[in-house]
Amino acid sequence: MADSVQQLKSASIFDQMKAHISSEAGKELIKKIGLVYQINIAPKKLGINEEVYTVDLKKGEVKKGPYEDGKPDATFSFTDNDFIKVVSGKMNPQMAFMRGAMKVKGSLSAAQKFTPDIFPKPSKL
Repeated sequence: MADSVQQLKSASIFDQMKAHISSEAGKELIKKIGLVYQINIAPKKLGINEEVYTVDLKKGEVKKGPYEDGKPDATFSFTDNDFIKVVSGKMNPQMAFMRGAMKVKGSLSAAQKFTPDIFPKPSKL
């Protein structure tokens, strides 16, 4: 089975995020943050076979693909597993950055507003 066919675990988080953004809590995030994040997720190694997602907390959209209305406020790169750890609160974003598990481009003040609170809490089975 080829790696490129493998579904990223992160994909389900972005699906949940779409619903989360249209909720009341999501609308509060849009008012409070008002920034655009591009998130690059690599299956195993940063920079290789990345899938790109845009989390637009100005318009309230989450979509697969790069941001097309100019430049995102901040761009993050993660491996699939590290993204799951940061979003679920198992890894602190600052620690992820210092360890090289997360790469950041763009505005540092925008990047600091990127916290696990943006994402819906993982649903328990």
